[in-house]
Amino acid sequence: MEDKGKEPTLKFVPFQSAVDEGFWHRLSSLKLNKLGIDESPISITGFYAPCSHPQVSNHLTLLAESLPSESSEEISKPSVSHGNRNRCPVPGILYNTNTLEGFKALDKQRLMREEGKKIWEDICSGKVEEDSSVLLRFLVVSFADLKKWTFHYWFAFPALALDPPATVVDLKPAAQWFSKEEAVAVAVACNDWRNACSMAGVPFFLVSISPNSEVAIKRLSDFEACQRDDSKVLFGFYDPCHLPNNPGWPLRNFLWFICRRWSLQKLQFFCYRENRGFADLDSSLVGEASISNSQDLRNHQNMPNVLGWELNNIGNKAPRHISLAKTMDPTRLAIEAADLNLKLMRWRQLPSLNLNVLASARCLLLGAGTLGCQVARMLMAWGVRKITLLDNGKVSMSNPLRQSLYTLDDCLNGGEYKAVAAVRSLKKIYPAVEAEAVVMSIPMPGHPVPSKELEKVLEECKNLDNLINSHDVIFLLTDTRESRWLPSLLSATANKITITAALGFDSFLVMRHGAGPLLSPHEIKTEARNDLSAELENVSLTDRTMDQRLGCYFCNDVVAPVDSTSNRTLDQQCTVTRPGLAPIASSLAVELLIGILHHPSGILAKAEFSRSTVTADEQPLGILPHQIRGSLSQFSQMTLVGHASDSCTACSSTVVSEYRKRGLDFIVASINHPTYLEDLTGLTELMNSASSFEVDWDNENDDDIDLEI
Repeated sequence: MEDKGKEPTLKFVPFQSAVDEGFWHRLSSLKLNKLGIDESPISITGFYAPCSHPQVSNHLTLLAESLPSESSEEISKPSVSHGNRNRCPVPGILYNTNTLEGFKALDKQRLMREEGKKIWEDICSGKVEEDSSVLLRFLVVSFADLKKWTFHYWFAFPALALDPPATVVDLKPAAQWFSKEEAVAVAVACNDWRNACSMAGVPFFLVSISPNSEVAIKRLSDFEACQRDDSKVLFGFYDPCHLPNNPGWPLRNFLWFICRRWSLQKLQFFCYRENRGFADLDSSLVGEASISNSQDLRNHQNMPNVLGWELNNIGNKAPRHISLAKTMDPTRLAIEAADLNLKLMRWRQLPSLNLNVLASARCLLLGAGTLGCQVARMLMAWGVRKITLLDNGKVSMSNPLRQSLYTLDDCLNGGEYKAVAAVRSLKKIYPAVEAEAVVMSIPMPGHPVPSKELEKVLEECKNLDNLINSHDVIFLLTDTRESRWLPSLLSATANKITITAALGFDSFLVMRHGAGPLLSPHEIKTEARNDLSAELENVSLTDRTMDQRLGCYFCNDVVAPVDSTSNRTLDQQCTVTRPGLAPIASSLAVELLIGILHHPSGILAKAEFSRSTVTADEQPLGILPHQIRGSLSQFSQMTLVGHASDSCTACSSTVVSEYRKRGLDFIVASINHPTYLEDLTGLTELMNSASSFEVDWDNENDDDIDLEI
């Protein structure tokens, strides 16, 4: 209790903080996409305004825009935010740690003193007169648990302690302090000033009342001019506090500045508050503060003590925490968490990972069986968000155990179409995936087309061509060899990134097709502008020389693809394979694509082989092979290269040129006439030449055999 007759100590109501949910989302994105493991301090901006309700104080609020954008060149630079009448910007600093232990171990008193020192230096240097908001510098320490969407944080509002403390001579509502005429003039001046854009965001100001009762709102730098005019001057500030007997926290450092700058022993202060956007002199306060040692304070050389850690909800000096997981929509949570693994990769292991390229790549999966299901899952895990699945089969009872996107429900009532069921499953796994289903068969050589079905087959050819042209990446994942021929031809013609995965019983092949045969690198780049997204174009197709093209799936064949399913037993018709083989091959196929999309040469990248040591030109993701062949029986894997063949039935310049010239007629001829492709590419002549070369091994001696061809 104060001694009777002694002036009471001036007591201030502490600042309170409020953090909008958008701030935490922005911080999470900034942490994942740009900061990584960097714990450097981040300049932020808080916002506050004068109290506008008689029973509720205003808070210092953090919004999404309080943080710098991810495109900002330097996170450490102060955020640039312009104030308005409802949001006065205040500079702050954020220390976000990588671990909860790191958060607890922060030297919080040291951080508090560092921020207090900035305020002290701004007062001593006179910067406050230029930008008074620096008197309200604040500090936030935090830890963001991005797996659980839980945030631990603690605010500090550094205040320089007056010793001895200031006392208050009188404190009353402004409406009672001023005369009736002055009160009206002050209210008008405040309203005009608050509507002026140049002053609306300035938290500290002067109220000047001339001898003839004219009122003006002025900047702090005008104080000497006001004194020369014999004007009565009040030191005003935005008061966030609503209490009738106490000013808000901003007055503490304001008093230090006034003492340091002008060494006043007594001063009148104006706690500006509002009601419905207008000056409210009934709730605003005016008081007179007494500072007994103001002259000593002006010459004070050492920084005073600093205090100001915010109390938590139960009144203790301790951090707060908030969990957004329960309040967030599950779909939004899934979207936010989907790329967590990929974004964490960029922190240390793979800073060059381009998530925009992956998200924009349009992938067409031909086949939604064992390989198609696995490839789709792997693509989503890598951040690919645009997936089309093509298949004309239905889910059978034998499928769900091996094909990961199907369940027993998909098998009932004759079975759901695989493409449709797969897309439905993908959207359940990740609701934001842009997945589409196409139920359609692929025309195949060796499967002649009856005249009554010709129109349907031609329509399927057109649809497949349109699909390939509208996608960036084509995966060949079908069961039969001949079903891969037409997609290989169309992909070579359109020069699309094409990847094949094929399974045996205990062996597999994964390969990338080479570029098309008829386009120069310049033409490839020109077409890329039409076919690929801007992000994808920047990453791929930048090689300067074609060199020798890499081959496609059919380049090593000496016969055209034929019917491989007729007159076959059940085990020959089905893809009988060891269960572990498909996940291995599918994963490698997707990894191969990721390597292509991140390689500076894209589809034109040369075949690379394993190295014992890392070389300077090796890409961050490692080598980019042409073919990967593996054997489960031997638990072995090897990388091979096969160059394009001039006699290839799918990607040779002869075949592609003929298709461009004849179009659908060429496809029909290739389907209906088994030897057409062999005759066109010269394979028939090659085989005839080989068969005419006969050797009588019984009558000829080894020394006499002429094997030169």
